[in-house]
Amino acid sequence: MLNADALNQLRQLKTDIKENKVVFAGTVKSTNGRFGFVALDEGRDVFLPPEEMQKVLPGDRVSVTEHEVEKGKTQGVVDELLESPLTTFVGRYLIKGKGHFVAPETPGINRWIFIPPKERKNAQPDDFIYCQMHRHPFKDGKGQARVLRVIGKKGEPGIERALTLANFDLADSWPAEVQKQADALSEEAVSDRATEREDRTARPYVTIDSPGTQDMDDALMATPNATGWTLSIAIADPTAVVEPASPVEQEAFNRATAIYFPGEPLPMLPDAISTRLCSLMPEVSRLALVCDLQVNNDGSLGEYQFHQAVIRSKGKLSYELVSHLIEGREDEDIKALPDDVANSLDQLHQVATALRKWRAEHALLSNDRPEFRLRLDENRRIRLIEPAVQNEAHRLVEECMVAANRCAADFLEQRGRGLFIQHPGLRNDRAENIRKLLENYAPHLVDYDANSAEGFKALMKHTDALEAEVPVKSILSRQLARAELSFEPAPHQGMGLAAYTTFTSPLRKFSDFYVHRLIKAALWDQAIEALDAQQLESLQASQIRARMAANTLETWLKSDYAKGLSAEPMEGTISRTVPSGFFVRLDCNGLEGFVSCKSLDGKFSFDPVTLRLVHNKNGRVFQLDQRVTVRFANVDEERRQINFELIEAEEIGAAAGNEA
Repeated sequence: MLNADALNQLRQLKTDIKENKVVFAGTVKSTNGRFGFVALDEGRDVFLPPEEMQKVLPGDRVSVTEHEVEKGKTQGVVDELLESPLTTFVGRYLIKGKGHFVAPETPGINRWIFIPPKERKNAQPDDFIYCQMHRHPFKDGKGQARVLRVIGKKGEPGIERALTLANFDLADSWPAEVQKQADALSEEAVSDRATEREDRTARPYVTIDSPGTQDMDDALMATPNATGWTLSIAIADPTAVVEPASPVEQEAFNRATAIYFPGEPLPMLPDAISTRLCSLMPEVSRLALVCDLQVNNDGSLGEYQFHQAVIRSKGKLSYELVSHLIEGREDEDIKALPDDVANSLDQLHQVATALRKWRAEHALLSNDRPEFRLRLDENRRIRLIEPAVQNEAHRLVEECMVAANRCAADFLEQRGRGLFIQHPGLRNDRAENIRKLLENYAPHLVDYDANSAEGFKALMKHTDALEAEVPVKSILSRQLARAELSFEPAPHQGMGLAAYTTFTSPLRKFSDFYVHRLIKAALWDQAIEALDAQQLESLQASQIRARMAANTLETWLKSDYAKGLSAEPMEGTISRTVPSGFFVRLDCNGLEGFVSCKSLDGKFSFDPVTLRLVHNKNGRVFQLDQRVTVRFANVDEERRQINFELIEAEEIGAAAGNEA
């Protein structure tokens, strides 16, 4: 038995070891295997062996110590759990022997988690369940979960959407206080506020949208003048009926955006507001924030003003009808349009043409690529994928929206207070690769500063029609940074504009809703709950989460649809390359699938400069924009990834010969 002196010495030794121990803080990163890494705050990764990964979850903030296990090789030991952001997740209910478990669907949790008897909610084997971490595995590597609710079983109608919502912690119903506030609103909320506004109900505003759209954000009209046109963009005004900091506004902030899931959108605002009281429906008086702006004959913008008004849309017009009018067709629906509406539409087309010409010369236009529309069946799975044709009416609306948003950005920039969308252009970590790309394939462009707004714009313009051995424009486009929200104005390099924001979709995006608040606070001293830096970061994260959720569900539905494809050859274009293979986008339906290098003869090396895959012996190349022929191979169920098989030219030729 140790005496008191010995015990004190032992305690002191432990204290000295602890004080001298070098501890690093970082975030846990999982892999497809049982091992993982800690991404240290100082910028490097530390390997975590399986026994240490058992004690943590993806995204955990931990402190680790680093130990040498072999000469030159180290690994981490988790010293302390600092924070665990993963609180809820989705999984499948399993029973093994007497144990009940959840097999998480969340990427990176590569283990079953035990569910105690009192926490099972009568879940049955193979049920998809929404769970909460009941006990973190840090102490002994044995975590526990509790079932919050049973979502359903594989194959049930709509299970894909329900699982996606749960996976991303998205609510499919409204909190009670939000529903109560929305239900309390009526047409009186509109009429009571209309008396204080400019009456524009006699003017020929119209909405141009898809026939099924109910949350109509914008209505347009235009009139000619001596130096061009007066373009008037009326935007739905939900901030007029939603009190600042109210439950509805807080929930809109939490959701950040409406999510257009295939078949069944997830709205940002309750239907009473987004599709009824604030939607710019035809022949109904509605509150609007209106931007009147001068568009000069050359497409440049002149003076602009914002107004609080009441409008009465003279028609809900489809893109197809307006496109037919632009083309000069004489359909019965076109003949039925009132003269003032038809005249305004003609002027709108002229305005949009001038605006687009100006942007093509002085800014950057995005390339139109074929889009496709998913049609779902009664089980909420894809029945048909059909082309979504972008016509002149779509471009008309786009140009009007961009012009109005440019005015809003200029207005806020002048007042030194705003919410802007900035785009820094190319990613900083790709600068050296981009320099090498230009040196080798476009040396006449190498002197442009790709990091500056003007340099980036010049690069993108000059590479538009550049003929080179590699598709320089597409390579640059694959290495763009993500656009971000900012309180300070900064260039939107992707659009080639000095500053940009959006206020034209306040029924669908909280950032636009908030810009309405900012404009009204500046012009009419209306109340506003200003966002702080932490809230801005949260809003940005919610937007990203919404995009990820929409992409996840669409990818899932498409991968299920692909299982019904035949083995017939299909034409497509290489849309993305990675060291292990390349992705192909099909011409016929827009599906993207992966061709693995393992399915090709020989070995290929990936060039990070040109984004090409090059055969190590014969020099065969696969690169962006390359046309290829493929057939459906299978679906990777775990990744929900469509896999294709490349069809070689010889096989295509042989098949054609057999048909002849």
